[in-house]
Amino acid sequence: MRKIIALSIAAISLIAAGCTVKYSLSGASIPPDAKTFSVAYFPNNAPMVAPSLSATLTDELTQCFVTRTTLTQVPEGGDFAFEGEITGYTSTTSSVSSGDYALQNRLTITIKVKFTNAIDDKMSFNRNFSRYADYDSTKLLTEVEGELISQIVEELVTDIFQASASNW
Repeated sequence: MRKIIALSIAAISLIAAGCTVKYSLSGASIPPDAKTFSVAYFPNNAPMVAPSLSATLTDELTQCFVTRTTLTQVPEGGDFAFEGEITGYTSTTSSVSSGDYALQNRLTITIKVKFTNAIDDKMSFNRNFSRYADYDSTKLLTEVEGELISQIVEELVTDIFQASASNW
């Protein structure tokens, strides 16, 4: 009986070792040949600019791959390479009262991402990602901007991670 269990465990181990994709607890499915990643600085080319947004986005995307994958960060030309720009940063009214007064405003951030997968070019993409957060119209954007940027960037980074490393 012990031999059967040992052989079963050995067979499962061999089958698992032969898989062509690494899986992690983060939901990532990264090809085993991928060893590195790089994130270029995302300049803010939106008509309206938040000074800290470029650095925040670039740092958060980098940290996401450092903490959620086994890939090693390189300055450029990684097996998973990210570059792009911030193309939109807008604050608009999202909800109006019956008396035509703004109740809520919406901060929207849009980024263009070019992802190059050097291992499997079919997985590469060049696409836009956009997320928003609403805030009370009684507050100025400058009062809530830091918190909103953190929240929106976290959602954008999750979207990019899922699109590039989780095949979503």
